[in-house]
Amino acid sequence: MTSAVSADKNRSASAVLVTLGMIVTVGAALGFQHIGGYTPCALCLLERDPYYYAIPVGILAIAASLFRLPVWLSRSALIIVGVAMLIGAGLGVYHSGVEWGFWPGPTTCSTGAPSITTNAGNLLSDLNAIKAPSCNDAALRVLGLSFAGWNVVASIVLAGIAFFGATRKAA
Repeated sequence: MTSAVSADKNRSASAVLVTLGMIVTVGAALGFQHIGGYTPCALCLLERDPYYYAIPVGILAIAASLFRLPVWLSRSALIIVGVAMLIGAGLGVYHSGVEWGFWPGPTTCSTGAPSITTNAGNLLSDLNAIKAPSCNDAALRVLGLSFAGWNVVASIVLAGIAFFGATRKAA
């Protein structure tokens, strides 16, 4: 009985940790964008999608643990989160490779989320003047890694946490 309780606690803790980790990671990206002024490129925006899809699934895993729903539900949710984070890591590797010049980026790389004025009179001139950043150039590097590189690290760690929780079984 104690191993079943321990497995449930590990699964619950993993669900909470991975979900909070995803929220903090995507929150940091949004903070760099809206507070730090770093305009994301098209690949940066694409790298956020796995988080946007996986956070609600992580919340489902937490709820399944809290309400003692069938174990397969929390396990399945954690597996989905883990797979989403591996996809996020793959996107980050691809983007990092584009930044380092290992392979070309997509042709849509020049489109992103430009900062457009809220003044309607300046809207057309701003659309012509503001260019989104290229996916080829890292906006910032910390310890040699760009935002895309750090996304790879975060995604792999989060996938590991999710898969750890999903594989906890009562002995």
